[in-house]
Amino acid sequence: MKSSTPIVILMADDDEDDRLLTRDALIESRVINELHFVEDGVELLEYLTHQGKFQDKTKAPRPGLILLDLNMPRKDGREALKEIKADPLLKGIPVVILTTSKQEEDMVKGYELGAASYITKPVNFEGLVDLMKTLGKYWVEFVELPTQHNNQ
Repeated sequence: MKSSTPIVILMADDDEDDRLLTRDALIESRVINELHFVEDGVELLEYLTHQGKFQDKTKAPRPGLILLDLNMPRKDGREALKEIKADPLLKGIPVVILTTSKQEEDMVKGYELGAASYITKPVNFEGLVDLMKTLGKYWVEFVELPTQHNNQ
């Protein structure tokens, strides 16, 4: 097992309660990572390309993992995922779809577009804490990400 190196997690979700619960669950699960939020697919792409309010790279560091909701305003998660995976500079960032959708079609489409995982959001806080512990353990302790991607 490799040593734990904190990664930047970027969560794209339009639901403020889900964002706050995820932050609290990460704290509760003792997953030590830097967590950033965007509210929709437009902000997600602006964050990743350092446009608009995300021009300062120190305040919008390259994520090692994106948690992506599918159903968001302006640009939904499917559209954003398609754009991320089509961009040579962004396609190496793992994207985990974290959504309330249990539609088989959404799952199939997510994987076809390049998602690393598809997870249905737990219905309670304890389930979310357990999920964040597992995600943290997997993405921080087990998965090896190229260091070059973290410096772009």
